[in-house]
Amino acid sequence: MSSITLAVPSKGRLEEVTRETFARAGLTITRPGGARSYLGALEGVDGVTVRFYPAGEIARELIRGAIDIGVTGIDLIHETAEHGPESVVIAKPLGFGNADVVVAVPDPWIDVTQMHDLSDVASDFRARHGRWLRIATKYVNVTRRHFAAHGIAEYRIVESLGATEAAPAAGVADIIVDITSSGSTLAANQLRILEDGVILKSEAALIVSKTADWDAQRLALVGQVLTRLGAEGALAQI
Repeated sequence: MSSITLAVPSKGRLEEVTRETFARAGLTITRPGGARSYLGALEGVDGVTVRFYPAGEIARELIRGAIDIGVTGIDLIHETAEHGPESVVIAKPLGFGNADVVVAVPDPWIDVTQMHDLSDVASDFRARHGRWLRIATKYVNVTRRHFAAHGIAEYRIVESLGATEAAPAAGVADIIVDITSSGSTLAANQLRILEDGVILKSEAALIVSKTADWDAQRLALVGQVLTRLGAEGALAQI
């Protein structure tokens, strides 16, 4: 019998809201082995195996085609691989986990309000300071693509493993690319989003892999799940 794999976030608020979203569609996600189990089931559609993964891993496995359908952040699809957006179908934004990936600069940089201003700063930085402009971020791939699109190449990325917004005050970086929901944490750290500094608007979404090994029976199964969740139009894009 054919089957498909559905991946959902393994813990926290994302798991909770994902379960609630599916339950409203008459699809109950169960986790018989408890919170430490990575295997579950979906009541409402036969032939669906549920896997519980971290959101970043869900994005990677969807792009690879190792799982068929999942719930993860749109930002993670863009960050995980250069070809990520082309490897999946965003079947349905789910309306939670909303956040923007943004470019933010220190408040005292009063003359830097847009990306073209930042381009001028980056060009002058080495001459003025003897080093390249430093950008702290967890979004390395998204940052590189965005800065390349604006013709900015004279910078160095500082990969952030902690609180990215604290990097400029700590002297670790000059500016940041980070994710924000309200902007309040950025403001508390004397950082300001550029006027055209929103790189990507993200939220949790129901996402289908284009690279999975699809056949007619498996497409029919995923179609049942999509239909129950009001995303049947995505089937034609797989």
